[in-house]
Amino acid sequence: MANETNNRGAFRIQAYYCDRMGAPIYAAMCEAIAEGLTRSSLTARRVLDWAGEPTRDALPLRLIGGLHALVRAGADEELAAVFAGEVQGQEQIAAVINRVLARHDQALLPWLDGPPQTNEPGRSGALIVGLIEVARRWGPRLEVLEIGSSGGLNLLIDRYRFDLGGAVLGPADSPVTIAPEWRGPAPDLPAIEIVSTRGCDIAPLDVTDPAVEARLAAYVWAEKPERLERLAKAIAMVRERGVRLDAGDAADWVEARLAEPQAPGVTRVLMHSVVWQYLPETSAERIRAAMTAAGARATAETPLAWLAMEPDRALAEQVVSVRGWPGSGEWEVVAIAHAHAAWVKPGKPDGREPEIQLEAAARVIV
Repeated sequence: MANETNNRGAFRIQAYYCDRMGAPIYAAMCEAIAEGLTRSSLTARRVLDWAGEPTRDALPLRLIGGLHALVRAGADEELAAVFAGEVQGQEQIAAVINRVLARHDQALLPWLDGPPQTNEPGRSGALIVGLIEVARRWGPRLEVLEIGSSGGLNLLIDRYRFDLGGAVLGPADSPVTIAPEWRGPAPDLPAIEIVSTRGCDIAPLDVTDPAVEARLAAYVWAEKPERLERLAKAIAMVRERGVRLDAGDAADWVEARLAEPQAPGVTRVLMHSVVWQYLPETSAERIRAAMTAAGARATAETPLAWLAMEPDRALAEQVVSVRGWPGSGEWEVVAIAHAHAAWVKPGKPDGREPEIQLEAAARVIV
């Protein structure tokens, strides 16, 4: 019974974040599941009896990803009405979902087997703010190394076009323009050149595989069609010209990359977004130690920077922060952003210091 209470609670937590991020239909579904999921299907029983930590395991998004896949495949009209916001009321939504789970048990069960694979290219709209700050402080030429790259869509950050409140950078002919709602003055853009990008993931995705593309699309929230359109365009860019993406453990990979020779006049940048929460603490500690040691060796000719976009649990928003060497090596917040970078606010939030969740792994799922 304790497991069931905890697992239902994970859906309430997810509902809160969905509501804060402008996804009321998903919030209503999570609330309905939390209150009204019954044991009438194998899928429901597995959810309610989940033995792991349901928020860290992203249990709500595993289930809703599977439900969205059914809708995208045209497999259930009743469920499609829920996703379209046409079914109102917690009891009514819960009743539909319980019937859907019973009808599609075997199709839905595999969606619980692994964590969501999300690869939101919109996050580059927040990450670029950090890279601009790195270029301003340590020089224009940047070597970007990303952990938790998934399918590598944010490794296209050098090929996207950005409109940051009227300040524009990136290739004019890019198929993807990322233009978050900009909540502040347009930034003064320093010279910036991303000379290379390379990423790592424990289980990288081949986004050029149609089945992988369909799976990624299922994890995009249905009430955000602009994200689905951008995802498709970004994947088309990878099909045209791939990215450098390695399979491996994040700590092993960071240590190996930091041991490689660094070109003079190029700042090496470790970058990640909504990744730290998934790392085992042993891996996180190794990365912290490796970056601190490499920072001590950094020079004006071979600077090192660390750019993170990670959640502040109290704000239910993302903190974009930067640290680097030579220098103090202290974290500094450069922006606050929506989890998918639908909006970006440069600087710190008004009235309080945000949490920078890199000294201990955060547990907020978006």
